[in-house]
Amino acid sequence: MLMDDSCFAVGDLPARREKTWEKASMSKAIRKAVFPVAGLGTRFLPATKANPKEMLPVVDKPLVQYAVEEAVRAGIEVLVFITGRNKRSIPDHFDKAYELESELEAKGKSKQLNTVRNIIPAHVTPIYIRQTEALGLGHAVLCAEPVIGDEPFAVILADDLIDDAEGNGCLDQMVEQYAASGASILGVQRVPAEHTDRYGIVDATVCSARVSRVQGLIEKPRPQEAPSNLGVVGRYILNPGIFRKLRQTIPGAGGEIQLTDAIAALMEDETVLAYEFRGIRYDCGDKLGYLQAQVEFGLKHAELGDEFREYLLGRTQ
Repeated sequence: MLMDDSCFAVGDLPARREKTWEKASMSKAIRKAVFPVAGLGTRFLPATKANPKEMLPVVDKPLVQYAVEEAVRAGIEVLVFITGRNKRSIPDHFDKAYELESELEAKGKSKQLNTVRNIIPAHVTPIYIRQTEALGLGHAVLCAEPVIGDEPFAVILADDLIDDAEGNGCLDQMVEQYAASGASILGVQRVPAEHTDRYGIVDATVCSARVSRVQGLIEKPRPQEAPSNLGVVGRYILNPGIFRKLRQTIPGAGGEIQLTDAIAALMEDETVLAYEFRGIRYDCGDKLGYLQAQVEFGLKHAELGDEFREYLLGRTQ
């Protein structure tokens, strides 16, 4: 469902609505997505000592591939990976593997050959930018500015794996919302009240069934201090004005530049929306969430699902 007039300030509604819809009609399509993949993944040590957490597999595909597939389905044409040291396996994964392809072709393994050849469609371009210091999510996004330029863009955190049974991915839904509003959008989900201290929580005014106008952002508030139970997850669509705000953001603890601080500053200049997406999100940056994703995606797997279900049923007897 698209937003309605309640997303705009009451006293300035006609002019604000006209300006925003005019902006939406002239805005560029969302063609580029930023994937911050430079994190150390310390919660999964020792598995992530030499292997990026984004390359941890869920059944037979790494987390970053699920994120890329979601982006491509939403019309993304340029994938901007913000990488760090020990992340070589990410570009290797999306690169052409001549020796492997030759071996599979020689052995007549056409199914496997097609799988490795089509990880990224030919019309999609991957770009890799090195984040030399771990200075926070905001800094990672800022590193992408030379490629993004003055276009609106998406940000996808690969360790938030989102499964949408309806076939309309989270980013696809958010792109649709952006086309209607031209406003920056935060993907949100309702979280248990006792878990608000695990998320950035939005203070928002409801516009429609799934869309709210963000009034403020509070990072990991205690349940008694949380203004809502809408938690921000790893999906964003941002207008390019965010880069100016990121450059102006004062680094916090550890010298990190927080994306949430820059978004809060962006709200001084433009409307920011929260969109409650359809789908189930698995926090694969957390061991329990990662195990839950393995089970759920294993049960849906075309080749393994039935046998895996039988195994699980046997375990419960």
